[in-house]
Amino acid sequence: MNLSPVAVLGAGAWGTTFAKVLADAGREVRLWSREESVAAAINATHRNEQFLPGIDLPHGITGTSDPAAALAGAGIVVVAIPSQVARGALAPLASLIEPDAVVVSLMKGVELSTDRLMSEVVAEALGISDDRIVVVSGPNLAKEIAVGQPTATVVASTNEDAAKLVAQACGNSYFRPYTNDDVVGIELCGAVKNVIALAVGIAQGMGYGWNTAATLINRGLVEMTRLGVALGARAETFAGLAGMGDLVATCASPLSRNHSVGSNLGKGLSLDEAIAATGGTAEGVKSSQSVLELATKHGVEMPITAGVVAVVTGAMSVEDLGPMLLSRPQKAEGV
Repeated sequence: MNLSPVAVLGAGAWGTTFAKVLADAGREVRLWSREESVAAAINATHRNEQFLPGIDLPHGITGTSDPAAALAGAGIVVVAIPSQVARGALAPLASLIEPDAVVVSLMKGVELSTDRLMSEVVAEALGISDDRIVVVSGPNLAKEIAVGQPTATVVASTNEDAAKLVAQACGNSYFRPYTNDDVVGIELCGAVKNVIALAVGIAQGMGYGWNTAATLINRGLVEMTRLGVALGARAETFAGLAGMGDLVATCASPLSRNHSVGSNLGKGLSLDEAIAATGGTAEGVKSSQSVLELATKHGVEMPITAGVVAVVTGAMSVEDLGPMLLSRPQKAEGV
């Protein structure tokens, strides 16, 4: 097994947590942060109080604000940057990536204006081939993993060897990776589940209970699967860890930022107020628009996603979302 250093680009909650996962699996990890103060604190106190408070980090993690220092000699490069700024952040680093390094995307979204999946953004920004790209997605709430609660995830690549390399690098006593080759399916799971979590949050913020939530989760899974199949993904992927598994975790947990933003919207806050009250990045807010654009381009109907887009863009009030969905024409469940 290749035991070269691993570079993690992005020291937010998920990037820092995944760095901990790697270090707990025995890897030397260099965690790059744009904020020099965050990198310095990681080295001095072995904590990232700004983005992952209260968590002691392994000594195998070194913080740095110098991307060249993070990437030098790294055989695996993990990208944990907000999806809508990823292209601009990665392009200047292309020349620093080792020529045989595998690049791992932890990002969950679809790029605005291009409708590209994150693996496509990574390939284009870094100028690398698809067989060097791996995506990771699953029921992976950062705070639970950071304290060592057991979970599983999916490590997907068109290159089986690359997927196995990353799975070996991150597998430890509390984090179990499964490999998969359905990259499109795994990425769409990660992008669309955030949108459905916004819808569930809105409903629960308005005071609706678990019947409503279960309906949105289940029909959200139908939307997710419908779009995936249209893009060439396998339907069974959406019933797995990255699909139904992550959908349940993101829609039901108060630790989910997308659910929390939705809940705050449902309570009557404006979008800006809801995001500020939640803190951190809620990828579903921006990705909802690009997911809907992608669906429209491929002739796929996604009414829950369309409703979320209408709410976050101000075209519809949260009070009108439920009636809009319930007034749709009746049809058989399987379609």
